[in-house]
Amino acid sequence: MDRTAYSLVATDLDGTLLRGDDTVSDRSLAALARVAGAGARHLVVTGRPAPRVRSLLDRLGCTGLAVCGQGAQVYDAGEHRMLWSVTLDRELAETALGKIEAEVGQVHAAVDQDGVDGLTLIEPGYLMPHPTLPAVRVERRDALWSAPISKVLLRHPDLTDDELAATARAVVGSLATVTMSGPGTVELQPCGITKATGLAMAAERLGLGRRRTIAFGDMPNDIPMFDWAAHGVAMAGAHPELKAVADEITTTNEDDGVAVVLERVFGTS
Repeated sequence: MDRTAYSLVATDLDGTLLRGDDTVSDRSLAALARVAGAGARHLVVTGRPAPRVRSLLDRLGCTGLAVCGQGAQVYDAGEHRMLWSVTLDRELAETALGKIEAEVGQVHAAVDQDGVDGLTLIEPGYLMPHPTLPAVRVERRDALWSAPISKVLLRHPDLTDDELAATARAVVGSLATVTMSGPGTVELQPCGITKATGLAMAAERLGLGRRRTIAFGDMPNDIPMFDWAAHGVAMAGAHPELKAVADEITTTNEDDGVAVVLERVFGTS
C-alpha cells in the first residue's frame, strides 16, 4: 500500500483499538501519532455513546470529532458538544421490544440516553457487557423511557447474540435498525442509522471522502463502515460476518492489530 493512500483512519474501539482492559498500547498510540504526522486524520467510530467514551478520547489525545452511539452521534471532543445526533423514538422502541419478546420470551433491556451527559439506564436482570462502564439501575422498564434515547441494548438469558439478533431483525422491520456490536450486545437504534451514517457525516465535515478511508473493526456493526470505506481491516478475533466482507485480516486487538497495519501503511519512523 502507498503510505499516502489514506487520509482518514476510522477505528472501532472495543475489540479493535482497545485491549481487553480498556487500554490502548504504547505501540498503537505511536502508530496513531505516525498517522497524524503524515497529515491523516484518526476518527474513533464506536457503538459507545459520547458520555461513555469521553475519558478514552482524552487518553487518545482526541480533540476533534468522534462518531458515537453506532453512528447516531457526531461528537466534538474538544468543545464537548454534540454536532449532530438522532434519537430512537421511545414508543417505537417499546413496540419493537414487545415484538421481540412475543417471539423469544423475556429479554433484559438497557438504554443509552441522548446528549453529552446522557446516562446508561439498565432494568432488573440486565448485566453490563462492559463492567467498567457506569450505569444506573432502574426498578421498572417504563423508567427506561424517562428521557430521549439513542439506542436500546438487549440481552437474553438463553439465546446467543446471533440468535437474538436474527430474531430481532425478523420481527422489528422498519421500527429500528438491529445491530450486534460485541459479546452480549445486541442493540436497537434509529432506523437507517449505522456507523457508516455517522462516519460519512464526520468525514464530510473534515473535507474527506470514502476513497481515502481505511477502517478497522471486529463485529457485524462494523459492516456498513467497511462498505463505506475504501479498505476494511478485520481483527483476527472478529465475528465471521465481518471477516467475510473484510479486505484484510490483521492480528488481534491484544496483539496490536491496528498498529500492525498502520505501521505498514504509514511507516514506523
